[in-house]
Amino acid sequence: MQDIAIFGAGGFGREVGHLILSLNAMEPQWNLIGFFDDAKEKGSSVSALGKVLGGVEELNNYPKELSVVIAIGSPKSIMGVYDKISNKRINFPNIIAPDFKIVDKGSLKMGKGNIIQSRCVASCDVTIGNFNVMNGSVVLGHNVEIGDFNVIMPAARISGEVKIKQQNLVGVGAIILQRIHVGRHVAVGPGSVLYTKPKDGGVYIGNPAKLFKY
Repeated sequence: MQDIAIFGAGGFGREVGHLILSLNAMEPQWNLIGFFDDAKEKGSSVSALGKVLGGVEELNNYPKELSVVIAIGSPKSIMGVYDKISNKRINFPNIIAPDFKIVDKGSLKMGKGNIIQSRCVASCDVTIGNFNVMNGSVVLGHNVEIGDFNVIMPAARISGEVKIKQQNLVGVGAIILQRIHVGRHVAVGPGSVLYTKPKDGGVYIGNPAKLFKY
């Protein structure tokens, strides 16, 4: 089995830990050695899943080959952690729930470091880049393109031909309608419905989703 660690010792990190255990129950593959987290005390326990082994510094000094999954719910934080990891022994596998439904497996393209939780669906001709989180019951329509470092929260619906580039957050139950292009650093609020192309860096709330100014 391959050694694997989780970066992020919070609630989502624990969820990913249990996802890894569920994958092992089907086919033993991963040896979960513990967690890394700059905000947690080294040696502290993360439920029954293991202990915190340190932060980025300890990870960069890890002496052996190690798979790492970055389990954080913030696009900016995911990218920030990745940019700090310099250890060439580290690799970033995709961690995918066994019930991930793919309409056309032959047309799905996927990079590295993605987390896909339970009950997610991808239609045909879907492209998923690197270090994206799909946090349960997410639906991706046909020809959807997801870039890098995006977090899509539970029960979000991404319609056909939508493009989502980099470091965007799609809230719980949000809907992005067909052919909309989402650029960078956009947040779509929980339950919101996005009908038009958003401005980079904007927060959009409501149905129809409108730019929220604060």
